[in-house]
Amino acid sequence: MKLIKVEHAYKIYKNGTTAVADISVNIDKGEFVFVIGPTGCGKSTFMKMLYREEKPTDGKIIVGGIDVSKLRNSKVYKLRRKIGVVFQDFKLLPKLTVYENVAFALETLGLPNSQIRPKVLKAVEAVGLKEKLRNLPSQLSGGEQQRVAIARAIVNEPKLLICDEPTGNLDPDTSKEIMSIIDNINKESGTTIIMATHDKELVNKMKKRVIVIEDGVIASDDMKGRYKVHESVKNTK
Repeated sequence: MKLIKVEHAYKIYKNGTTAVADISVNIDKGEFVFVIGPTGCGKSTFMKMLYREEKPTDGKIIVGGIDVSKLRNSKVYKLRRKIGVVFQDFKLLPKLTVYENVAFALETLGLPNSQIRPKVLKAVEAVGLKEKLRNLPSQLSGGEQQRVAIARAIVNEPKLLICDEPTGNLDPDTSKEIMSIIDNINKESGTTIIMATHDKELVNKMKKRVIVIEDGVIASDDMKGRYKVHESVKNTK
């Protein structure tokens, strides 16, 4: 079952820069997909278009049955309810505890406390932080902060989890722990995972589908791929 369908998507900025050029790709429900490529290749723009942080200049993007390319700004919340997003820099609220940071995602949806608490506890337990519910972000390590960010992203049980360089600020051992958590989310709940990363070792170890973007286009798409970019691209980094 297709969860994401992208047809001839373009993103051209007002200054004339073409970030994404004629990308077409399908991603099935329950897949785990790495999106890789050198800095400036267009992968972040591609990811942002999936959760409507950026709007395509042309083409069609359908996510969970919603045509993102035609979605009005006032209706973006309908898409975001189906998607969880994890960023490289965590984006936690510094004055809120672990519990409050995760609960905040549900409070904005207007859920009552009777529904929020069990969902928060389930999400926090899934990332192994149930003993630190009352801690502030400043009392956590970088890896623990990223776990909180993941819990916040999955607390509403989204169909799709988009991870933009989630291990970029973490050491190798912590990166492996975070990847294990995300992999378990994919396997246990069937959540579709799309992850942008520069971590060659993790990509090669996981043996998942790998989409390579170069100069705004898909250069390759392998079901059990490895981290690779063309030599011509490497020389421009």
